Amino acid sequence: MAVVIEREEWAIPSSAYYLLFVSCFASLFSFPFFSSRSSPFSLHSFDHAQALSFLRFQRGFLLVYSLASVIGGLQLIYGEDEFMRFGLSRDQIALIFSVVPAVSLFVGSFSGIFSDIKGPRKACLLYCMLHLFAGMLKCVNWLPFVWFASAFVAITSSLFSFCFETWMVTEHEKQGHRKDLLTDTFWRMTFFESISLLGSQILANPLTTDVEGGASLPFALAAVLAILGFLYIKRKWSKTQDALAIWSYQKSFSSHVLRDKKIWALGWAQASIHSSTCIFWLLWAPSIVADGRDVQLSRLYPLFIGSRVLGSTMFPWFYDTSSPYYSQHSLTSAFAAAGLALSVIAYDYQEISVLLILFCIFHACVGFILPSLATLRTMYLPNEVRGGMISMSMGPANVAILLVMLAGAYHKAIVNSAIMAVSAFALLTSCGCVHMLKRSKKHQSWHDL
Repeated sequence: MAVVIEREEWAIPSSAYYLLFVSCFASLFSFPFFSSRSSPFSLHSFDHAQALSFLRFQRGFLLVYSLASVIGGLQLIYGEDEFMRFGLSRDQIALIFSVVPAVSLFVGSFSGIFSDIKGPRKACLLYCMLHLFAGMLKCVNWLPFVWFASAFVAITSSLFSFCFETWMVTEHEKQGHRKDLLTDTFWRMTFFESISLLGSQILANPLTTDVEGGASLPFALAAVLAILGFLYIKRKWSKTQDALAIWSYQKSFSSHVLRDKKIWALGWAQASIHSSTCIFWLLWAPSIVADGRDVQLSRLYPLFIGSRVLGSTMFPWFYDTSSPYYSQHSLTSAFAAAGLALSVIAYDYQEISVLLILFCIFHACVGFILPSLATLRTMYLPNEVRGGMISMSMGPANVAILLVMLAGAYHKAIVNSAIMAVSAFALLTSCGCVHMLKRSKKHQSWHDL
């Protein structure tokens, strides 16, 4: 007689989505009532013309930044399923995925120098061009072309981490807007990027109903949007920076980055959050299914991104001096909370509800940390070397991700809990780095930017 094994399915309560939505809404719309009208995040101290000029600039930038985020999200919707369609084994897929951090390490680490020397506008145009080529190659649906497309996407991920931010700061200063308002744009960048990632999934869902016949449609849409982004940047963004002489840039980079311990500490903090985020997206699904129950993983993705949105909306609460929750140590606390969340996960805790809470805490911290680090970069770093510093700081992170892919996913020599523990340790050490920056004698208040 056949034995029927019943599998229990775990479903996330629908109330979790409503609670997250209400929390984000409350954080956004209640903040003005708790801060003074003279807050640096407010435009009331502007004259009317100056306020309108800044808002037009900010909205135009956030539009193209959101478009770039949607393009990047469309390129990554399939994950490993993109290669499983070719009949590859998981070991082969892990080896192919190792190409992404390898390309980011050997090419992406120096792309910031290209952006600084040639100008961030050209780097943004290159971002759109590479996504256009990647989308076209993936539409061919031939395995070698998909490999090249993955390499292009790896380079674009490196470009995205700095080119739009660098251009925004450059143009912000050129137009003469108040420097302290950069922080307002920084947290909105994280907010709109997260919303755009959700939007890319919404756009892709109706295009992937027929996996066999319409598998290439999201990539075709990404290519079309890349063309629109290229044309928009070409037409609307003026040339904001002349090419720098290599010798002049080398001298500036050496004095402001290589010889400054504060920038090394800031770079380590950037590397730790980047590597831990990438490792999370590699290991979160295996951690969930280790419980043994069936889970619809696609329903959890909006929960994680929504937590990141919530974290970004909390940024003004802790960086506005008029807020009752203002704290100069908030970034240190965020790194500590993210590290402790991954530390608990590293103990191989398998209760799904607890894991989800920890995952959401981690992503909320990420949403808060990203604009905070951008603010610190503006405090300590000249904009002329911003791209090079960000891309070079990604080097240690890409080394760590490459080792995880080769030793963990391919050779299976490292267990997932050990990888999580190392990520947690890196985040906790970043607390010390941020604390050192706070104690620096040259530290500026954010409103002195």
